[in-house]
Amino acid sequence: MIICFSGTGNSLQVAETLAPLIDDNVTLLPDLGEITDNRVVWVCPIYSWGIPPVVLDTIKALPDQTGREHHLVATCGDDCGLADRMFRDAIAERGAQSGVIATVIMPNNYVALPGFDVDSHETARRKLDATPERVASIARMILNDDSLTDVTHGSMAWIKTRIIYPWFVRNEMSPKRFHSTDACIGCGICSLTCPLGNIDMVNGSSHQVPCWGDNCAACFRCYHICPHHAIGYGKSTKSKKQYVNPTLMENLKKLNKIK
Repeated sequence: MIICFSGTGNSLQVAETLAPLIDDNVTLLPDLGEITDNRVVWVCPIYSWGIPPVVLDTIKALPDQTGREHHLVATCGDDCGLADRMFRDAIAERGAQSGVIATVIMPNNYVALPGFDVDSHETARRKLDATPERVASIARMILNDDSLTDVTHGSMAWIKTRIIYPWFVRNEMSPKRFHSTDACIGCGICSLTCPLGNIDMVNGSSHQVPCWGDNCAACFRCYHICPHHAIGYGKSTKSKKQYVNPTLMENLKKLNKIK
């Protein structure tokens, strides 16, 4: 069983690439039912050098997982800090054995802090081109029942995960900063494609506009997928660019959520 959470689609691409290689199926959060497989593979992005709260909360809510092995394949723009230890600790608390933990370097998409922006087209393409070979390598580890940690920790990993990550979760994940700009035409794509169904369209002065609820994963899909670049996050995203993984776009087209 592959359990995937994805915002801009990087983790979705990895999950869908991995599934046939290990003869498995992908379940997207939050639509997680009962876990019946003994092998579970989590695929998700790294959030500020840690595991996304939506994924951690899901793990913490699991019933006893004794007898099951849980793997992690995490996507990140550069490095993951000590997110691997965070995952192992969370899985151990549910009684499960942790298996392979690996990272896949994917295009950067975080835009809500100074100094952070999406990669150039050339850098994004280079990372995407390297993805199939990297995922194939991880698939072999999983099929061999390895318990390897094959990640890019990066520099100052302890500070990033133990200090910056908690600060980030407390201070930089509020949906209250999201807003639509004058460029919004009320198309509703942000609402239709939000992975947690957290955006409602409400009446504005001349057309419907998005309104964010409290069940937000701060994945920034709404910002990146807006065809008019009409969503902002405070003042942080002004003049920032957008990125959406091609796999996500294709899946949304199949679901008739975008044209």
